[in-house]
Amino acid sequence: MTDRGALSRRAVLQTVAGAGLASVAGCSAFEGGSDDAASTVEGERAEELARRFAPTLYFDQAEPWFPTDPRPYTSEQDGETVVDGFDAFDGYHERMTEGEPPDPTAFYNVVEYENSSLAVVQFWFYSAFDQFTTNFHWHDWEVLHVFVDTGTGDPQLYVASSHSRKVPNNEFLDPDPEMVPRILSELGSHSSALSVNDARDRFTRLPEGDRFADITNSAVETIEDLAEIPVAYGLPRDEGSRLPYLVPEYEGAPLYEHERLPSVSREDLISESLTIRSFDSLTQPPTDLPTRETGLVFQHTDRGEADPDIEYDLVPSSELEHIADFTGPQLSFEFAVPQFAEDVVSGHITTTGAPWNQPRYENPAADISEPNHRAALAERYDAIGAPAEIRTVVASLSEAVSNDDAPEDEGLTTEDTAVESVALLESDPEAVPTFSGLAVVQDVPEGDHRFTVNGAGVAPHSETVSVHDSESADGPTRAGVDGELPLVARENATRLEVDPSGADSDLTDLAVEDDFAGRLYDAPLSEPDAVYVHGGGAYTTEVRDSDDEIGAFRVNPNPEADTAAQIEQPRTGKASLASFLVDIAEETRESVADQMDGDSDDDDDGTENGNSGSGGSENAIQGLERSLAAVVEAAKRATERAEAGDRGNADKQLQAVADRLQRVATRIEDANDDLSDPLSNAARRRLDQAERRTEQAQAADKL
Repeated sequence: MTDRGALSRRAVLQTVAGAGLASVAGCSAFEGGSDDAASTVEGERAEELARRFAPTLYFDQAEPWFPTDPRPYTSEQDGETVVDGFDAFDGYHERMTEGEPPDPTAFYNVVEYENSSLAVVQFWFYSAFDQFTTNFHWHDWEVLHVFVDTGTGDPQLYVASSHSRKVPNNEFLDPDPEMVPRILSELGSHSSALSVNDARDRFTRLPEGDRFADITNSAVETIEDLAEIPVAYGLPRDEGSRLPYLVPEYEGAPLYEHERLPSVSREDLISESLTIRSFDSLTQPPTDLPTRETGLVFQHTDRGEADPDIEYDLVPSSELEHIADFTGPQLSFEFAVPQFAEDVVSGHITTTGAPWNQPRYENPAADISEPNHRAALAERYDAIGAPAEIRTVVASLSEAVSNDDAPEDEGLTTEDTAVESVALLESDPEAVPTFSGLAVVQDVPEGDHRFTVNGAGVAPHSETVSVHDSESADGPTRAGVDGELPLVARENATRLEVDPSGADSDLTDLAVEDDFAGRLYDAPLSEPDAVYVHGGGAYTTEVRDSDDEIGAFRVNPNPEADTAAQIEQPRTGKASLASFLVDIAEETRESVADQMDGDSDDDDDGTENGNSGSGGSENAIQGLERSLAAVVEAAKRATERAEAGDRGNADKQLQAVADRLQRVATRIEDANDDLSDPLSNAARRRLDQAERRTEQAQAADKL
């Protein structure tokens, strides 16, 4: 396994067994209810609540853009007051001449739900620019919602904004009333993680000894590796994950070279040690990206606690509401989509817009992303509606790598990926970053979607996922194979292409499995498709048609070849499966024969390993080779009979294959001490595959 630092998805099951994180994220038995109207709280009462809950903010030491006041950058446009992206970006850096962040400010808005003791204090933080791995855009607004009971004075829920409504926020139910809220701001993106325990500048996703977690978000029980991991974005670089950032470009050139940004240089953006020019600029995931370290600490001027680096002002957001919009030309990033003909889609990022034009400004409960938290507030306050079912797509990313237990270039295993990636539903082009190797996309419309994952130094992965209302009761829709989605480093990747237009039936599904790593891809198939696989694997490709008939094909890509492996005329039924049996048995026979020849060369005096040339090792291996040859011959005859339409004799030959595979199993055991360990392992796995496909061939109605 790759060392992921604080969190390994597989090891976590041992770490938190019995920790009580048993609920299911993204699901609820409740029908959605509406929230009551809320009214704005003004004056001293609002200011008092804002001062009490004004959070302390911890920034990354490499952060370029701190919370500031956008008013110095306003201009008039078509009779309205706006903040132009170029003006704010350049003006901010022009004023940051001595390294001190200009105008450190937090804006607050307080609302109270009618006929209820529930109020919400919102803290809005504006940054002039956002540079991240999924996107980059002009302006950035982040928010912390503090839900508070005005009767008791106790906070009920913290909701810290993540990247978008597609990614679960960082939320904490029933925080300590005596503790000041703390925010850990993510480098560049300013996504807000919570810090509510005694580890002030570190994000703690899981309980550690006597220390509780920083979020009370629930977990995904339907995927074993995720069953105890709270689903929220968090702070990946603080959790041991590597996160490469993209260099922002506009019209094909680095943004800092634009003539309207004379005060901005390359040094004003995220450090080169953390950035790449594009995902496909690397042949393998980066291994030398630094993790998070705390830099400046911001604190409200009236807080009076330990000396902060920067003190910020609290200003009512109503003083900004004359600003109609935050503008800037469209920026974009590209996703490669591995289809039969390689394609590229662009996901576009514009500005974030003014907070006071967003639904959550007047109704903060709209920003609660955890159904169980909304359910808790709905039970306490009639003003809050019960949660609706949320359709969610989830996947646990891994990396396919060579398996030391397999013959060279003939077997894989998967391990945790230490580099975060980016997921995109093409039907809703809003890219989301992964966290702790998890891709989670919330609020997904019902229907079929193309789900694509890109990452630095890995080949893109794309598949079709079907999201239905009926599935929500059983948990989120799982992409990949049972929720696991293996990626391949670009230097090892080769394309496997399947064209269903040449099939003899209506194909509906495509699956790819490696002899050692098992099933790596399993998704619907309706048009020419392509899958990136590791060049060092040995694969069985399976297709299924609308009559539930199966076809199988053996694929052994050449790791050195530049051309794609192709299945041009995929067919289903007995002939396809019998032909596969020919291929896998012959492939194994040749490997056994090669070892036998090698042993003969090493043993030309017949005594080196204590065996004569006519017995011992050679006899056992020779017996295995002959048994495999017998399987090949029977499978060839079964193929010929099936192709000729002779069902009876095809089935008779398939039974002969089954009988001879039993002999192969015995011969493998006889030769076990004489075969190399990798070849012995491969022979057993291929035998299992052959036995399964033989049973499918015998059961097939289609010839």
